[in-house]
Amino acid sequence: MLARIVESQLFDPPARARLIVASRCFPTGYLGYWVRKLAEGGLVAVLTTTSPPRLAHPDGGEPLAGTNPLAIAVPSSDGPPLVADVSMGKVTYGDVLTGAAPPEELVPFGGEQAHKAFALAVGLHMLVSSLAGEEHGAVLLVARPEHDPVPGLRARAAGVRLPGDG
Repeated sequence: MLARIVESQLFDPPARARLIVASRCFPTGYLGYWVRKLAEGGLVAVLTTTSPPRLAHPDGGEPLAGTNPLAIAVPSSDGPPLVADVSMGKVTYGDVLTGAAPPEELVPFGGEQAHKAFALAVGLHMLVSSLAGEEHGAVLLVARPEHDPVPGLRARAAGVRLPGDG
């Protein structure tokens, strides 16, 4: 479903901005792939999704929120787009499935500040669920950029690796 949505945005980009809500959509894997495609096509993109509850409150208990990834991409005139793609978990569920991380590490990221990642996971889940419905969904914002901030960031970063750099 995301492939069709992304291709349709590249074929018919918004005049300014567009919000797309996908119901009954269970995207797995790397959301950065989709926002990178949009940024390579000249669009700013923000994508988030729901996932099954896998993160418990930092104080413990049953899982209440998914790892609910958030991916953001901004095109750049001086090279590849800036692409940030994060899960709200210390590790991803994929890491647990492949044995790269034990299940007990599937907690909100941030150590003593994990309540912040947990709050973001809950907020993203409630946002997507309220728009897409009870089943899994995705919310995508695409927009035409009015400014190209990435070259300035790269200049200030002075060679530090930025999100999306190879």
